[in-house]
Amino acid sequence: MVDYARHEPEKTLLHEVVREQLEGFLAAASARDRPVPRFVEQELRAFLRCGILAHGFLRLHCDDCGHDRLVAFSCKRRGFCPSCGGRRMADTAAHLVDRVLPEVPIRQWVLTLPYLLRYRCAYDARLTSEVLRAFLRALFSELRRRARLHWGASPEQCGSVTFIQRFGSALDLNLHFHTLALDGVYTGGGGEPLRFVPLPPPSPEEVARVVAGTARRIERLLAGRIDDDDALARDEPLLALLAAASMRRRTATGAQQGAQWRRLGDRIEPQDGEASDEHDPKALPRVPRHGGMSLHADVAVPARDRRRLERLVRYVARPPLAGDRLEALPDGTLALRLKTRWRDGTTHILMERRELLERLVPLIPPPRAHQVRYHGILGPGASMRDWIVPAAPQPAERAVAIEALLATPDAAEREASLAPAPVPAAPSGQRAGREPAPAPPASPPIGAPVAHRPEEAASPVRMRWAALLQRVFAVDALRCPHCGATMRVIAAIEDPLIAHKILACLGLPARAPPVASAGGESLPSYAPDDEWGFEQSIIYDDA
Repeated sequence: MVDYARHEPEKTLLHEVVREQLEGFLAAASARDRPVPRFVEQELRAFLRCGILAHGFLRLHCDDCGHDRLVAFSCKRRGFCPSCGGRRMADTAAHLVDRVLPEVPIRQWVLTLPYLLRYRCAYDARLTSEVLRAFLRALFSELRRRARLHWGASPEQCGSVTFIQRFGSALDLNLHFHTLALDGVYTGGGGEPLRFVPLPPPSPEEVARVVAGTARRIERLLAGRIDDDDALARDEPLLALLAAASMRRRTATGAQQGAQWRRLGDRIEPQDGEASDEHDPKALPRVPRHGGMSLHADVAVPARDRRRLERLVRYVARPPLAGDRLEALPDGTLALRLKTRWRDGTTHILMERRELLERLVPLIPPPRAHQVRYHGILGPGASMRDWIVPAAPQPAERAVAIEALLATPDAAEREASLAPAPVPAAPSGQRAGREPAPAPPASPPIGAPVAHRPEEAASPVRMRWAALLQRVFAVDALRCPHCGATMRVIAAIEDPLIAHKILACLGLPARAPPVASAGGESLPSYAPDDEWGFEQSIIYDDA
């Protein structure tokens, strides 16, 4: 017996609209002499292959009852795919909590940029890095000043992990930074014990000092740049058009070009000076702002609260769109449900089906631009990093632990088995090109204790996806639905011809869903008993 999972109709609406509108969108852009960039077209076409059995799959087999299951491959893109974005979100959160962030207080700093700077940073990776560096210099400077003020500590080392988000809840282009910074500083080094010094919550004046320092640094940064012309409009006019319209929440093309996005909800007109937008700094009067920038720093996680920290990391690493937020109205219009109601009562953003791709394209990050950045003592080249990050288990111990986890029926025991095994500290030798690592602290530090990693410990590796499913959703993806035994991967089918033969032999859909032509030929509507298999799998990399 062979089975494969199907999505409910509302979960395939995004896939249906993209395959319906893609060719027409590409043709219209070429006709206007504004071709779609190659990386954008690759992202859109890869999404149409995501979760389709005809493009390849894994075959799982249960040795106890003989049951087979086919699991389709995912696109593994980082633009807007809800399935692959959710996978990356959970994987990144587990990796940071288990292998990167030490057991010390963590505070989230959210920096919102002015509109013109958002536009310039959207496709300029170098400028984005320089703006982020200016912000972190101002933030680290303030943390060190407060550490000297409260504790007289010196020297001080700060650390942070920053997520560059490109989107708002309305699928608008809103590039901003979510920085998870250590809520304190490390002191010592150079032969002295390494200790963590926690800091009290920042006051509004201290947060305002950070955003003012960031604004001064960015002003000097922009003053030194000579490229004042709009390079994006010159090189990629389509991206410039869609990005500008998305930031202003206006329709980019068509008969309604320039019109504001349509909204739905129990709307009320805001008072003069009152904002109706969740991203407008005026909507949050307690958030300091300066020169069009705003900084929020009210969210913090105490030391050793790893569950809450993982939820926070999943929040800042989330994809721009969840499948259940998009729905089709009876007249064919699409309605995007907002994550939270706006101050003016707006709950949904309305759009025509052809407009969806115009909203999605600006959210696709440019190639070779990292969306997660590590700085300070958490940077990959930091000399003291190995002394503070959580220890990693040996590969053999890790494999045994995962196999035991998959065989554990109780959810609480599975959760407990995912905790990293304690590893005894060992002295670290001198590494090439660096000073000798300091000795471990002889007494407990002022704040949370420093964790040590043994010299010969293996480098951290990502958690297998089946084990990650256990951790996040308490779902055993490899458990046989008939007898409960653990299934194993017996084959990875990547050749389309072989996949077609196997699917046809098993009586499963052997072709991919059709893509509408540029002329706008209609597509068959999706129904629960549709013949096409939509399985945006989350265990594809366990082969």
